[in-house]
Amino acid sequence: MTPDKGPGFGAETFQRNAGVSRETLDRLALYHDLLQKWAPAINLVGKESLSDAWRRHFWDSAQVFSLLPPPPPSRALRLVDLGSGAGFPGLVLAIMGAVEVHLVESDMKKCSFLREAARITGTEVTIWNRRIEGVEPLHADVVTARALAPLARLIGLAKPHLKPTGLGIFLKGRGVEQELTAIPKGATLVVDKFPSRSDPDSTILVVGGISG
Repeated sequence: MTPDKGPGFGAETFQRNAGVSRETLDRLALYHDLLQKWAPAINLVGKESLSDAWRRHFWDSAQVFSLLPPPPPSRALRLVDLGSGAGFPGLVLAIMGAVEVHLVESDMKKCSFLREAARITGTEVTIWNRRIEGVEPLHADVVTARALAPLARLIGLAKPHLKPTGLGIFLKGRGVEQELTAIPKGATLVVDKFPSRSDPDSTILVVGGISG
C-alpha cells in the first residue's frame, strides 16, 4: 500500500512505515535537518523535493532495507552504494543497520556533505571520493544505486564490485520496462521487480547473476 504523500509525510509517518526505533529516527532527523541546510548551496537533491524529503528521499531509501539479503554467517553484510550523491539510499541504510557500507561519489562537495552527515549521526561508513570506474573492486554482497544510470549501464558499473553471489538493488522510475528490454539477449540475469512503496510510478529491481 502506498503511504500518504506530500508535505504531510513527516518524521512520524516515516517511522510508522519504516518501523525504525526512536533512536534511529532521531539520527535520521539530524540527517534530514542537515540536508535542508546544505541543499540550497549544493545540488544535493531537486529543490522541489525538499519539502517532501521524508517520503521522496528517506522513505524511498529505507524501503530497500527489507530487500537486503541476510548477512553471511562469519562477517557483516557489505553494501556498496554507487553514485551516492546526498546518501540515498546508502547512508539511510547504514543508519538503519546495514553494517558495512561504502558510499561512492565523485563530487567533492557531496562527499563533504556525506562526511558531515555520517559524523553528526554517528554512522560508520567508508566514503570513496572517486569516479566509480576508479574504485578498486570492493567484493560487495549488495550494490545499490538510485537515479544513477540506465539499467544496462548500471550492470556494467556494478559487476566489478560484486561477489559472484551478490545482488544489485536498483531504484528505477517510469522507464523501467524500456530499460529491461535493452538488456542484451542471452544475459544470465535474474530480475525480480518490486513496486515502490514511496512512489506508485517507481519500481525496485533486485538483480542477481550480474557477476555470473
